Amino acid sequence: MAQDEQRKLPQPVAAPELEWLDDGVPRAPQFGDTYFSRAGGLAETAHVFHAGNGLPARWQGRDQFVIGELGFGTGLNLLATLALLRDQPAAPHLTFITVEAFPLSIAQLEKAHAAFPELGMLADSLRQLLAKARIGEGAAAGWHLMEMPGVTLWLGLGDVNRLVPELVNEKAPVALSSCLPVDAWFLDGFAPSRNPELWQPGLMQAVYAATAPGGSFATYTSAGWVRRALAQAGFTVEKRKGFAGKRQMSVGWRGEVTPGR
Repeated sequence: MAQDEQRKLPQPVAAPELEWLDDGVPRAPQFGDTYFSRAGGLAETAHVFHAGNGLPARWQGRDQFVIGELGFGTGLNLLATLALLRDQPAAPHLTFITVEAFPLSIAQLEKAHAAFPELGMLADSLRQLLAKARIGEGAAAGWHLMEMPGVTLWLGLGDVNRLVPELVNEKAPVALSSCLPVDAWFLDGFAPSRNPELWQPGLMQAVYAATAPGGSFATYTSAGWVRRALAQAGFTVEKRKGFAGKRQMSVGWRGEVTPGR
């Protein structure tokens, strides 16, 4: 096969090198940042991404609900959301669309998930699903479709600035495009100062374009240039009290009226 033809083929996406802190929290040396808060990863997800998006109230009475995420990481936000759904008397079917440039290996995920024994069965099921798709073990860049009870998972591997715009430029798989628009976004990349590629204005514009009217976002950061990029994309943006030691976080929505808050 010619070299130019080989370059056109989807390339495998390798797992990252990690550091492990004394409390079992994984850290990405490339970005100098941890994958979840040392003050409590599950509590952080509940405060920032669930409460910040008005969940679970906003999915009450819905048959379907779509969450988009920038930064799959350890899968903790997905697992915490599945645990929240599990406790609902009439939960909607969840479509979870997420992207990750550096997917963790199954061994790395298992070590990270050990910090959350309450998620044991859900975490086991997720790792089995990811292992079948060879995520972090040589899976190619691009979109990967996986199914769990009650949830459809679309995991995009590779460059987020290519993958997220595909949601709105008709280059995503047809089955993925049919799931849109997104009701709530979890913007959970590494810190903007360390990973600015995940917070660029063009990317925030694609996020906005893929969002349903009245749809929302939440993120742990309150960096001024990130908030401005989100506002310039079209979101109404406001600050909220941050998690643990963080003074502020950011939330927003598509439209002039705060949805369901």
